[in-house]
Amino acid sequence: MMKSLKLIIDFIALAMLYAFVFFNKWRARGKDKLFANTLMYIYISLVLYVTLMPIIASLPFIFNHPYKPMNMIPFDDYFAGRGDSVRQIVLNVIMMMPFGFLLPIVKKQNMIYCLCCTFLFSLSIELIQPLINGFRSADITDLITNTMGGLLGYLLYLVLKPLVDKVMIHLK
Repeated sequence: MMKSLKLIIDFIALAMLYAFVFFNKWRARGKDKLFANTLMYIYISLVLYVTLMPIIASLPFIFNHPYKPMNMIPFDDYFAGRGDSVRQIVLNVIMMMPFGFLLPIVKKQNMIYCLCCTFLFSLSIELIQPLINGFRSADITDLITNTMGGLLGYLLYLVLKPLVDKVMIHLK
């Protein structure tokens, strides 16, 4: 099956999940909650696109290749000078910054909660990646840099909180 068709299947599933499960629930809580939760949903969908998709079309084949264990040596590629490790580190940090920024808007919590959620979200992605296809692998460096990105996003939220509060009040 063509990769684009596989991706379309995943995006249709995500759109249906949003339309039939989340939209009415979030809309009932107010425009501000609908806006914040929808932004987070779109962001998570894009992270899934970058890290895991296609998922649904890959499910029948998850056991057709060996599961590669997580690389547990932090920043191994960087110190060994392999590939584009600096680029990957920067992209992983940037990728998770919106999560750390949006999470306290969606669910008012403190920094520790945000760090734990970012860590668990990243860990889930890292552990699932090798299942989806045999070409992806899990890496402790990604887990560390993703979590740092979530922390930076949360700190950015704290700096911009007065502006965020004004925007959210106008949406009510």
